[in-house]
Amino acid sequence: MARRQVLITGAGSGLGRALALRYAAAGAAVACADRRFERAEETAALLPGEGHLALVADVGDDASMRALHDTLMRRWQRLDVLVNNAGIASGGCLVDSTIEEWREVLEINLLGVVRGCRLFLPDMLARGRGQIVNIASFAALAGAPGIMSYGVAKAGVVALSEQLRAEVAAQGVTVSVACPAFFRTNLLESWRGDPRVRETAERMMARAPDRLDEVADRLFAAAERGEFLILPTRRETLRWRIKRWLPGWYFRRMLAATRR
Repeated sequence: MARRQVLITGAGSGLGRALALRYAAAGAAVACADRRFERAEETAALLPGEGHLALVADVGDDASMRALHDTLMRRWQRLDVLVNNAGIASGGCLVDSTIEEWREVLEINLLGVVRGCRLFLPDMLARGRGQIVNIASFAALAGAPGIMSYGVAKAGVVALSEQLRAEVAAQGVTVSVACPAFFRTNLLESWRGDPRVRETAERMMARAPDRLDEVADRLFAAAERGEFLILPTRRETLRWRIKRWLPGWYFRRMLAATRR
């Protein structure tokens, strides 16, 4: 069987790097793409095995993503797994956010995923096999205040993944979307928006029961099983079920928690 070939955006640190390590340990060749090439190189150097790539890409830029696609297909001729992981963090209320923040967050966190799918999906469909793993956030499902642009962009990733899953279900391509809540990572380095919300996010990350390696292990295992909605942080499966089954009670508890 041919060795799997995997592309991970935002692979230079955090969850992207952790997933790259897991795919490589499972025998895949991994293309590590990051906005900062030196970080992509660092990740590629950490991976076990040979044949890994370090590539530069800005998921928020059309030309950069086209160049990534062209380079990768020239080197590998095919892609088996696409992990759309790259993103930035933002927070704040609607009335306090700027339209510039909205444009940047949507361009990267939502349209970055769209770009990856549009560029690499056609070859998967032509071959009748492939997998797309989109990294969203529990912010997409929670309906919580204070994370307006981020939550809306990530909700778009969930909707995109649901619709794409239905579009390609009979064509050999599987789609997953992961929605982790807070865990310790360096996502806040890219913060946009209200600095007071950033401080709150830092505290929640510090108190989070999940660690990066645990989240990466659960996410990778679920993606390998072909699960669609992946909730890799330990409290979120129950919270998602409560929201679906008892939406009024969930809303009241969520408001009380955010007030605290």
